[in-house]
Amino acid sequence: MTTAAATPIDILLVEDDPGDELMTREAFEDNKIGNTLHVARDGEEALDFLYRRGTHTHAVRPGLILLDLNLPKYDGRQVLEKIKSDPELTHIPVVVLTTSAAEEDILRSYKLHANAYVTKPVDLNQFIAAIRQIDNFFVQVVRLPRSGV
Repeated sequence: MTTAAATPIDILLVEDDPGDELMTREAFEDNKIGNTLHVARDGEEALDFLYRRGTHTHAVRPGLILLDLNLPKYDGRQVLEKIKSDPELTHIPVVVLTTSAAEEDILRSYKLHANAYVTKPVDLNQFIAAIRQIDNFFVQVVRLPRSGV
């Protein structure tokens, strides 16, 4: 069940794999929702984007974060912990989108208050379907706080 007219949102994808970034972009574009996808390629850049530092001083506050766990500089667990412990960021939904299916990663992510945990499918079509489902749920089904709140 989806709403008839979903409001596009800004999404921050934190992903160091160019192939996964491309597949994610394609999945969102194929879903024909006008979301704006911003990309941070490591944990440090993600935090710079969220805190509007360095080259990201004019960054928008995303309405959704898709976060890989295995990142250079700061790993996704550190980024998630920082987001969910900051009163200015904690309201932003974070979907952990990673290759790990390890129970300890799943448990730790939820203990750090991830809103969802999705293991990246290795099959291209399944990967695109998973991204579409995330998009459908977080953009079309649930109500999110307005950006900038």
